[in-house]
Amino acid sequence: MIIAVNQNSPHSIHAISRRALGAFAAASAASAQAPAGQALLKPRALSQGDTVAVIMPSTHVPDPDRLANVKPTIEHFGLKLKPGRFLGKRTAAFTQSIDERIADLHEAFSDPAVKAVLPIGGGYGTMQILERIDYALIRRNPKIFTGYSDITAMHLAFQKFAGLVTFHSPVVLSPFTKYSQTLFRKALFEAKPIGEVANPPEANPLRPQHPWRAVRPGKVRAPIVGGNLTLVAHTMGTPYEIDTRGKIFFIEDVGEDTYAIDRMLIQLHLGGKLEQAAGIVWGECNDCGPGACRTSSASPFTLGETVDNIFARLKTPVLAGLTIGHTADQATLPLGVMATLDATAGTLTLEEPATTA
Repeated sequence: MIIAVNQNSPHSIHAISRRALGAFAAASAASAQAPAGQALLKPRALSQGDTVAVIMPSTHVPDPDRLANVKPTIEHFGLKLKPGRFLGKRTAAFTQSIDERIADLHEAFSDPAVKAVLPIGGGYGTMQILERIDYALIRRNPKIFTGYSDITAMHLAFQKFAGLVTFHSPVVLSPFTKYSQTLFRKALFEAKPIGEVANPPEANPLRPQHPWRAVRPGKVRAPIVGGNLTLVAHTMGTPYEIDTRGKIFFIEDVGEDTYAIDRMLIQLHLGGKLEQAAGIVWGECNDCGPGACRTSSASPFTLGETVDNIFARLKTPVLAGLTIGHTADQATLPLGVMATLDATAGTLTLEEPATTA
């Protein structure tokens, strides 16, 4: 049975109320607010030769050996690099770099020559800049914006306050396997639906590298939202809190013990985020849990048992193990577009174009 969810549900954009920058933030949010019920803005698809800005909105990457990979990566996709002014520069005090990170972000979206804004990596720190972002500027200049992990906080904020479709995807310094490149190109260069997203073919099906399973079988059609579990949990109770009502909600993480995963999922449950979702996708949780042969020091359950304990109680389809997030084979998912989750078949199909021609 397939459950249909109204794709015309409002994408409301609420006013920001933050004491530190109340006047600016409120004015910015008000001017960025989209009329109730209006569809999210879609950026223009990339073309060969387009200029893209590479910025670092979270942890700086000053290592010259890693920075050397940026230009070849951008050129591999047939694009021209415009590095942010502060890309690769280390600031003595991390909090002092907020002005620099905001400057690079605003300059990238203000420059008419720049067609996409690509974070170089994730790390930590995007939550520090959320209340400083000019969301009206972002909305006036809709461009492709990519990334995952710590970039999740910006995805949530851009959708809520700028009404923009963004892309949960590899960052510039990601491994970019053939699988990842294929979906990245489909999402960013083609103004048509990505289509079916499934895990890459296995070299040894008896011992799959990317195992998946239907925690709860079923099929559902709804807009897709989500991101990194830690960032989704930490934005709960803030103006940037995720709205999962009637949505396919995907989450992933990396390097977390089983008890921490359990605690964050329980937090989402207590906040109604799991029960309100039309369907759930639990991505690969790379290096999560205490290991296959021992239990957590704080929880007797394995990661798989924890996932079942939380999600099996739901009444909606739940797929676990899709290659989203901190994995070399990484899917690119446009946020806010219509999709169909088939937990029984292990597929997620993106049915709506995420860009315009």
